[in-house]
Amino acid sequence: MDERLAGIIESAEPEQLASGFEFTEGPLWYSAGYWIFVDIRTSRIYKLVPGGQPEVIRESSDQSNGMTFDSQGRLLICEMESRQLNRWEDDGSFTTVASRWNDKRLNRPNDVVCASDGSIYFTDPGLRMEPHEKEQTFNGVYRVAPDGSVSPVITDFEFPNGLALSPDERTLYVANSRPDMIIKAYDIQPTGSVTNGRVFADLKLEGQEGVPDGFKLDVEGRVYSTGPGGCWVFSPSGEHLGTIVLPEIPSNCAFGGPDYKTLFFTARTGVYSVRTKTAGVKPAFAR
Repeated sequence: MDERLAGIIESAEPEQLASGFEFTEGPLWYSAGYWIFVDIRTSRIYKLVPGGQPEVIRESSDQSNGMTFDSQGRLLICEMESRQLNRWEDDGSFTTVASRWNDKRLNRPNDVVCASDGSIYFTDPGLRMEPHEKEQTFNGVYRVAPDGSVSPVITDFEFPNGLALSPDERTLYVANSRPDMIIKAYDIQPTGSVTNGRVFADLKLEGQEGVPDGFKLDVEGRVYSTGPGGCWVFSPSGEHLGTIVLPEIPSNCAFGGPDYKTLFFTARTGVYSVRTKTAGVKPAFAR
């Protein structure tokens, strides 16, 4: 473990929890005592009780990616293949939350967060689409207002990817994976729009595989971002404090466990965890 992280990370080394997947993503903790995550390339959603074996809870999930809880604790899922943000209802059915803007289909919804006022923010990159398939003229970040209306809040990214809220929900952080390899921070306005975009962190690192992808924050405002060579940890001011190195390049992470001090990683073919000394930010409507 990076010695610079000694005051932040409790674990000496990451623990592998399960393996044998193709490309894992979208981790999320349920207070009932289990993780869920996706295997994008097999379009499966898994449940994993710590100490147990992964269990498939949904097949044919349309290349599900980022997941979180909505204002009623229901599961929101970014589905890249169906090009929709969907909600998994308690009765097992699915409801489309967002699929179009300006009468045109979305690109490939990627990651999602929900604020305590019920606003939902999600990224919608389109770089892996054939030109004839793409209907939007930009790769955006959208907001779904509490009344269900959908509107873009950021339109100038090339590859918007992971996103997260600050502990006080005044700041929205968004990763631009390519070509810049940066995380930008935005001030959230009372209307739900965002302003004052500025670079929070630069994750360029020559000779290392990986890009800024999924990330989370702890309650003290530190940012834990997957990126080249591992998971980069930043201070609230954007100072790089060190990197958590895993056996595989991580794609996303999430805090969980009863005390929210377990940091769970999806990393290509396996999933891993480390223990932290500070709790992570709990999703506003965590179930």
